[in-house]
Amino acid sequence: MAKVVVALGGNALGKSPEEQLKLVKNTASSLIGLIQAGNQVVISHGNGPQVGQINLGMDFAAQNGKTAAFPFPECGAMSQGYIGYHLQQSLQNELHQREMEKDVVTTVTQVVVDPGDPAFENPTKPVGDFYTKEQAAQIEQEKGYTFVEDAGRGYRQVVPSPLPKRIVELNSIETLIENGTLVIAAGGGGVPVVEEGGALTGVPAVIDKDRSSALLADNVDADQLIILTAVDYVYINYNQPDEQKLTELSQAQAQELIDAGQFPAGSMLPKIQACLSFVKGHPERKAIITSLAGLDQALEGKLGTVIHG
Repeated sequence: MAKVVVALGGNALGKSPEEQLKLVKNTASSLIGLIQAGNQVVISHGNGPQVGQINLGMDFAAQNGKTAAFPFPECGAMSQGYIGYHLQQSLQNELHQREMEKDVVTTVTQVVVDPGDPAFENPTKPVGDFYTKEQAAQIEQEKGYTFVEDAGRGYRQVVPSPLPKRIVELNSIETLIENGTLVIAAGGGGVPVVEEGGALTGVPAVIDKDRSSALLADNVDADQLIILTAVDYVYINYNQPDEQKLTELSQAQAQELIDAGQFPAGSMLPKIQACLSFVKGHPERKAIITSLAGLDQALEGKLGTVIHG
């Protein structure tokens, strides 16, 4: 029996509650095969589009005097609950149809970050709505937010993306795994918090979900980390005439390709880096990057890119 952490991309979860619920039904069906094979499975997921929608809705309501303003960490926690609810319900329904008895639990997860992380001095992760230059300047003055121009579409708030250091709810997650529970944890990379005088405080930031998934997989001593994305393989020269898919990568080969600038910083690079952090120093581990649709074939060794420990 293997212990497997599966990381789902936030963009694969839909742009509305109706679309998300429809999509996660297919996601649940794909993931059940892992469970039927006798594996212990932990699921993590992204939340980029979803936390942006929640943040936008809360900001709009607050600006129109309908509700109190909600800080960004609270929006992240809301997205964990919202996505987790849909995932666990779909998994529970799928398990019931297959007459399998297993509890499914979503854990709202806090992840400690270093307040001295350089990312806090260089916010790069766009969230929320688009504003004019004048609107952005006014909000910056009133609230201290940071805005940048985004691809000619207007100005958007950017927040830091610090590295994850510690998963606060790790002991509870491990206990659930040991009791045979299917756990959904570290959603959206976890709610970033800092430790100050022994107390935890949320900070307005977004942790890369692949980095947090790798940390979670390492902490629970998983055998495999599976990162599901929009493509079946990792490619070099992606979308170019000499595009080439990669079926296997050693750590050294992966690092050489990173150094050569083969992987875009906003998409494949953090996935490769997360896989390397998981397998480093553990020759018995492996990480797989593939698509959700290709998961079954990837588990049979017929699809996907494998990074060896």
